[in-house]
Amino acid sequence: NQVNNLVPFTQFATDLANNQLPEYSLVVPNLLNDAHDGPLSDADAWLQTNIDPLLSSSSFQQSGLLIITFDEGDDTDLANGGGHVVTVLVGPKVMPGFQSTTFYQHQNVLALTCSTLGISSCPGQAAGANDMSEFF
Repeated sequence: NQVNNLVPFTQFATDLANNQLPEYSLVVPNLLNDAHDGPLSDADAWLQTNIDPLLSSSSFQQSGLLIITFDEGDDTDLANGGGHVVTVLVGPKVMPGFQSTTFYQHQNVLALTCSTLGISSCPGQAAGANDMSEFF
């Protein structure tokens, strides 16, 4: 049934303007805008154009959480099954400027997502993963 709730990203700005964003959104930019096949300046411009309005919205400023995760490390960095990747947390409850020294993987991000949404049991390896609460 949930597949009926999937909408294209072109709907994002309208939903944001009408204060009708869902409780959870997953946004995956194309390969040029996610810095995979394009320069970081393109990814930065895409974020400024498309995500800055979200950060500026009053509903986000009250209780929002934005998680930006790069999905790949450098080709020469093969540690832990794929190397170091960057994850940035943005939101009113996130400690400003905090940088963790804890080792996290994608299942930790999923555990954080479940925790934030009030989901008591996460799937797969996220079920036993640290939920990154040190950022708050």
